[in-house]
Order: sequence, then C-alpha cells, then structure tokens
Amino acid sequence: MHTRRLGQDGLEVSALGLGCMGLSYGYGPATDRGEAIALIRAAHERGVTFFDTAEAYGPGVNEEVVGDALAPVRDRVVIATKFGFVGGVPAQGLDSRPARIRQVADEALLRLRTDRIDLFYQHRVDPKVPIEDVAGTVKDLIAVGKVKHFGLSEAGVDSIRRAHAVQPVAALQSEYSMWWREPEAEILPLLEELGIGFVPFSPLGKGFLTGRFGADATFGAGDFRGSVPRFAPEALQANQALADLVRDLAAEKSVTPAQIALAWLLARKPWIVPIPGTTKLHRLEENLGADAVDLTAHDMARIEQALATVAVQGDRYAAANQQFVNR
Repeated sequence: MHTRRLGQDGLEVSALGLGCMGLSYGYGPATDRGEAIALIRAAHERGVTFFDTAEAYGPGVNEEVVGDALAPVRDRVVIATKFGFVGGVPAQGLDSRPARIRQVADEALLRLRTDRIDLFYQHRVDPKVPIEDVAGTVKDLIAVGKVKHFGLSEAGVDSIRRAHAVQPVAALQSEYSMWWREPEAEILPLLEELGIGFVPFSPLGKGFLTGRFGADATFGAGDFRGSVPRFAPEALQANQALADLVRDLAAEKSVTPAQIALAWLLARKPWIVPIPGTTKLHRLEENLGADAVDLTAHDMARIEQALATVAVQGDRYAAANQQFVNR
C-alpha cells in the first residue's frame, strides 16, 4: 500500500483508509463485534494504517470496536474520530462547545484504548459556537498531548480559513466521488492553497458506483439510504447512466467499478485519501486493489469527458440532514 501525507505536520497514512461507520451504524444492523474486529485487523494486515470512526457512530460503540481491534497495533496506525453532536446523537443536534469537545476527547480516549487521538475532527460546523473557539479548544488538547492533529468535516470555505488561522487543519473530510463533485469548485483549490489534506467519505457513492443498485433497489430498516432522495426509484433510474459509465470504464481497464471509482479519486490529487467502508472481506480486498490501478493523464481526460455527459439527479441528503452541511 502506498502512503500519503495529510496536512503540513507529517501525518502519514495509507493511500486508502477504512471508514468504520458502517460496521455499527447507518447501513442497517450492526456487524457482529467479533466479525467487525476481524475485518479491521484484516485491513491492517493488508496495509491500511488509517482508520476512521466517530462518537456518533453508535454512539460510542464504533469507537470501542475500533479500539479493541487496533489495540495490538496501536503504534502502527492512525485513528481518526470526531466530536460535535449532542450526546453523540446527530438527531439531537449540534454541540461543539469547548467543554463538550474536551469531554468527548476524554471519553474517546477511553473507548479507543489509547493515550492520544491522532486526528480529531469537528463532525459538523456548529453555528452557535465560533469556529475560532473550536479550533482553540483542539489546539489546547494538542498542547497537552491528548490530540495530535485537527480536522474538519463538511466545512465550508470561510469556516476552514478561520479555523486554520487558529490551529492548522490537517485534513478536511467531506463527501466526494464521481457522483458528488461539488468540492471541486471551491474546496479543493482552498485545500491546495492552505496545504490541507482531503479525506473523501462515501467515495463509492454510498455503494451506487459499484453498480449494485438498479431502479428497483430497496433498503432495509436502519439503512439511511432509504431516506436519501438520490436513492429514490426515479433518481436511481435517472442515475443509472453514471453506473453504466463507471462499469464500462472499469471493463476497459480490467478492474471493477469500485476500483475505477477509487483510483479516479487517488489520481485527482496526491493529498486525497479516500476512506471506503465495507463489512465484507472480499469487498475490502477489492477496494484496496484500487491502490494498484494506474490511471494515466489520458485516462483521466477521457473519464472527465465521459462524466461531463451525465447529469446526476437527486439531493445527497434528506432535508432533515441537509441543515448540518456548512457552506
């Protein structure tokens, strides 16, 4: 596995990380704890050194699973977690008050079975708390050794600039993929200017880019995609052209659609580190295979031309969740 750097302070991680959310939250019933631990360890054995979790994924449960899984190799991995919701429950609203940030850090250290958080993200920008106060609080946590690096998630240009002026931001985590390219307009140029790494979540379009979902797709209880407009039947049907395009591009390179989607992200910038998630070992191995897919400048130009012919339809969040996106 190749490695990449996030930010300007030497945070080195594997080119592909593992998003651990889906092991316990968001996509239906939680994976058996033993199986989840085994999958995380299998990822590390295959070269992954970057693992992403959050207080909100459970709440707390996901951090415990990640902590248990990585305890034997703690000094050889980078663990990212997040703060920012009331009680760690997104439905209860945002809370990035300094006292709450410090509380989340202390609780995360216990659940992760560690003495430091390698990358501590604000999960969503809290309009009630000045971003300078958030950055200053994390700066204090860095000073006492509880946190190593500061990150933001789904933050807009103004918030990133203001936070970075107080405490350098190592990484921004936001959605980015072939079917959600909004960051290209303002976010990616800003990150390049400031030397901030980018960690795309949902790099496979929440599974859509793998070609698994036709217009008749259904989602079980607890799978949030069932409430996402982009996964409504009419949107899935309209967006099938993108899935077909990715499939055809992958076939030309003799790789899978997931691998072409991830390789495209890796080829965009050397400071982009996608964090695909999965609950299955064979999908993990498939995803990690993207690190070996070489897309030339000619390949990228052809892909860009092809993508320009497809207009993706449907919002990426239900209205209730859109409020948390800072733009």
